[in-house]
Amino acid sequence: MIRALSFLVSLVIALPLWAGEIAVLPGRGTLATAIAEANPGDVLTLAPGRYLGVVYIDRPLTLTGTHRAVIVGQRQGTVVTIDAPDVTLRNLTIMGSGLDSQAIDAGIKILKKADRALISRNRVLGNLHGIDVHGGLDAQVLDNIIEGTRDRRMNDRGNGIYVWNSPGTIVEGNTVRWGRDGIFSNTSRKGVYRNNLFRDLRFAVHYMYTNDSEVSGNVSIGNHLGFAIMFSNNVVLRDNLSLRDRSHGVMLNFANNSDVSGNLVRGGADRCTFIYNAHKNLIYGNRFEGCMIGVHFTAGSERNVLTGNAFLGNRTQVKYVGTRDIEWSFDGRGNYWSDHASFDLDGDGIADSPFRPNDLMDHILWSQPAAALLTGSPVVQLIRWGQSSFPATLPGGVVDSAPLVRAPTIDITSEYLAMEAEVAARWKESDYDDFDVNDLASH
Repeated sequence: MIRALSFLVSLVIALPLWAGEIAVLPGRGTLATAIAEANPGDVLTLAPGRYLGVVYIDRPLTLTGTHRAVIVGQRQGTVVTIDAPDVTLRNLTIMGSGLDSQAIDAGIKILKKADRALISRNRVLGNLHGIDVHGGLDAQVLDNIIEGTRDRRMNDRGNGIYVWNSPGTIVEGNTVRWGRDGIFSNTSRKGVYRNNLFRDLRFAVHYMYTNDSEVSGNVSIGNHLGFAIMFSNNVVLRDNLSLRDRSHGVMLNFANNSDVSGNLVRGGADRCTFIYNAHKNLIYGNRFEGCMIGVHFTAGSERNVLTGNAFLGNRTQVKYVGTRDIEWSFDGRGNYWSDHASFDLDGDGIADSPFRPNDLMDHILWSQPAAALLTGSPVVQLIRWGQSSFPATLPGGVVDSAPLVRAPTIDITSEYLAMEAEVAARWKESDYDDFDVNDLASH
């Protein structure tokens, strides 16, 4: 009893006894004045209206209101800068940052030592970068609507959410549209990015040197690339949707020791998945469907495990050029191939014959594209028939020794199906022509 009483007394002493609620009226400089006069822990409630001028928060405060309380930066620098721990921004509209890429102008910027910031249920509109988490620890960016600028080339726009050197960041439940990348995470770790919706962007999620983190439950629709995991280790990429993304659904580029599972990539992409110099990844339970290439797998990638995936209706299921066989089954369980005509006489769910997705002609066509003119010729058909009859003549490549007879299913809500259909309808009117997909692997 005495110990509990002592704890309560110490807690009361630690709290700022002068913390209170302050009503703030709109106008030029009124919010900056209210912040300067506030005590740590105060709650500033913004009345509906426009608050002009940039805002600098240098003490623990809560700023809240309705979305009709609009903080307008008038194209001068960052609109709201947080330079103190334990700051909350909630239910506000923040718009009109500057457009200086070198300064990383943003709607909201969280600086180093501004730990435990909570950015929740705001509308962050028309800024260069939406929310820049720039050094603060354990930030939470939750349930915001972030819409970027649309009047620049895509590569010259800012990111919806930019995370730099900010361990412990949680980005969840946000809707990000337009701008450059939905989330760009660089030189960080132990982040969680989940259940966000990304539309009309270059990349939905772009990882650079971000380790020990999670990207899960996100939806990428109509972007140039869905999920780019680059130069990062120990990443969980799970249960994401990439629908009608134009170049790649998932890219693993120098990504190692990661868990890539339960993801759906469907429709339109040049490559559902591109695995480039990525090692020791576990890739299972994914669906790669309706792409030009299901998986483009480079010879520099070693010791990856692929099992339980489905390859459905891709024009080329796998593109792999190599001189040795690569086994794509694990512990007696392989993948489902929509073009594998097979039987399962014992009913164990495993096809009775192995499957090779590529043959000698595929290798010739990849290295000599002009040979495509001969694809339907009798001599090509004869070569393919000979290889199917005499497997020893096949070149090195992917071998699935235990292909599945049933594909894993991944559900999509009616809301996302409608968005996917919208993208398909305006496919030829897309504004992504200023982006060069050939730069991806070397980025």
